[in-house]
Amino acid sequence: MVTRRRMIGAALASGAGVLVMRSTLHPAATATAADGSGAADAMDGMAGMAGTGAADGTGGATPGPVVPFTTAMPIPPVLSPTSTDGGADTYTVTMLKVRTRILPGRLTEVLTYNGSFPGPTIRARSGRKVVVKQVNRLDRPVSVHLHGARVPVDSDGGPMNLVNPGAAKTYTYPNDQPHAPLWYHDHAHHMESEHVYRGLSGFYLLTDEAERALPLPSGQYELPIALRDARFDEAGRLVYQMDDPFNRTTILANGRPWPYVEVAARKYRLRLLNSSNLRFFSLRLADGGPMTLIGTDGGLLERPFTTDTVDLSPGERADVVIDFSRYPIGTRLVLQNTLPPGPAELTGQVLRFDVVRAAYDASSVPSRLRTLPALAAPTAQRAVVLRMDEDGRANPQATIDGRVYDENRVDARVAFGASEVWTVTNANQLAPHNFHLHLVQFRVLERNGAPAAPAEAGLKDTVRLLPGETVRLQATFDSYRGRYPYHCHLLDHSAMGMMAQLEIT
Repeated sequence: MVTRRRMIGAALASGAGVLVMRSTLHPAATATAADGSGAADAMDGMAGMAGTGAADGTGGATPGPVVPFTTAMPIPPVLSPTSTDGGADTYTVTMLKVRTRILPGRLTEVLTYNGSFPGPTIRARSGRKVVVKQVNRLDRPVSVHLHGARVPVDSDGGPMNLVNPGAAKTYTYPNDQPHAPLWYHDHAHHMESEHVYRGLSGFYLLTDEAERALPLPSGQYELPIALRDARFDEAGRLVYQMDDPFNRTTILANGRPWPYVEVAARKYRLRLLNSSNLRFFSLRLADGGPMTLIGTDGGLLERPFTTDTVDLSPGERADVVIDFSRYPIGTRLVLQNTLPPGPAELTGQVLRFDVVRAAYDASSVPSRLRTLPALAAPTAQRAVVLRMDEDGRANPQATIDGRVYDENRVDARVAFGASEVWTVTNANQLAPHNFHLHLVQFRVLERNGAPAAPAEAGLKDTVRLLPGETVRLQATFDSYRGRYPYHCHLLDHSAMGMMAQLEIT
C-alpha cells in the first residue's frame, strides 16, 4: 500500500532538481471544510487569502484577489459535427490563440481548440467513426493525440507527426473499442508540455450500448471536470517554466480558479480528468464523505468501489458518483486536494459543491457494471526503467532505460497479436513519474508485488509510479501495426526526454 506520507513526499519532490522542501502549509489547512450539516464551510474563512500574491520563491505573484467559490464552473461546450454522412461524424477544429477571462479583471492569452479553454468536448459512439480536420492557426507546429484511443499510426498524433502553422491535418478515429473517457491534447515533442499547459486539451467521451444501458446519472447530472494547476504573473499572464511544480498554485476546474458548482440533492456522475503537467491530485470531500468510483481511464470497473479518496496523476481519469441527497439544501461542500506542493489555502482546495435544490432521482449504481475479458496467456516479458537527474543540475535529463527519446530509434519490437507483461520501475528516490502507453488499454497486475487495488482493477492507459515503485501491467497489441510512443505523462518529463518508441510488426 502507498502511505499518505509517501504520496506527499513524492508530490513535494515532483520537480527534477527542485528538491527543497518548503514550509508552505498554512495552519488553516487543518480546518474542516463542510461537515454535511448545512453549515458554511470553514474554507470560506480563507477566501481573502487565496490568490493575493502568495510567495513563490522567485518574486512572482498570483493576481488578486481571487476569492474562491465566487465563479461558477463552466461545462466545456459539446462540439457539433459538420457532417454525419457516410457513417461518420465529421468535425472541423481550429487551433488559435485567444484572450479569455480566467482571473477576475484580467484577460489571459491561451492556446485553444476552437477558442475554448479547455477545448470543446467530442462525444463519440463505439463502432461509429469520427473524422476531425484540425486546422493550425497558431505560430508553432502541433500534433493532436487522442489519449487512450486505439487508432492507426497516422492518426495517433505522435510527437514528430506535426501539423505546421497554416496547415491542416485530418485525423480518423475508428472508435473500434469499448466506452472510455478519452481526451485529446497536443503532443509535439519538446513543445507538448508548454502547449498543453497553455490550453491545448479537451474531452473525448466515447460511449457504447453497454454503458448507455446502465441507470447511471446522465444528462445535466453528468459533469466533465478537467482539473489542473497554473501560475500567473501580476498581469494575469500564464507563466510557463519547465519543471515548475512549486509555483503553479492556482487550481483550475474547467478553466476557472476554485469555482463553485450548484448541484441538486441527488446523485451526480463526475468525469474527472487530471490535465496538469506535473501535479498529482488526491481528492476528498471536506467532510470525509463517501464517493463511489465506477470507472478509470479505460471505462467502467467491473464493480463499483466506495472510497473517501480519489488519486489522479497527470493524464489519469476517474468516473465518480457522489450522492448529494445525504446533505441538506444549503450545504456548501468543498472538494479538497490533500497533496502538496503549494500553500494549503491555495492547492488544498479545488472547487465547492453548493446543494441548492431538491430533484427527482431515478439513477442508481448497479453492483456489477461490466465484465472485462479474461487476460490472455502472456507471450513475452519486458522491463522498463524510468529515471531522471535529481541532483540539482542546471539541465537535467529524463530517460527511459537510460536513453532520451530518439525518433529514429525503436526501443521495443512487439509482434502483432502479442500479449506482453511489462514491469515498469521508477528508479528515482525523490521524483514521481507515471507511465502511458499509446494505442492500448492495459491491465495492472501488481503494484510493488501486491495485486492491483480496486481503484486500478479496470482498464488503464496511464499508471502512477511513485519513487522506487514497480508496477507490472499486461497489454495486448492486436489492433494496428506501426510505431507508437510510450512515456511518462508528467509532460515536463516527457519533453525532457522521458519517452521511447515501440514498433508493432
